Amino acid sequence: MIEIGRICVKLRGREAGRKCVIVDIIDHNFVLITGPKSLTGVKRRRVNINHIEVTDKKINISRGADDKEVEEAIKVSGLEEFMRTRVKIKISPVLFIKPS
Repeated sequence: MIEIGRICVKLRGREAGRKCVIVDIIDHNFVLITGPKSLTGVKRRRVNINHIEVTDKKINISRGADDKEVEEAIKVSGLEEFMRTRVKIKISPVLFIKPS
């Protein structure tokens, strides 16, 4: 359920395990997210929807909201501590088959 204001967890990259908020939906493959960086360490950027996992939590923000608005909405919702905590990502081992 990809929607604006939905809180997600990044699954890939250097920010894996950190929480972020969907700020805009770009197309059927990409969304714009932000942490904001001052709160969670996640920069505002475009990400593939396969690289995030949505949670059941949502905040009320408008489309394209700036980091200050997002941070204020997080405070109003009482989710500051939830956003700061990191999630341990389990990555399944990839099996490489050696060609013969």
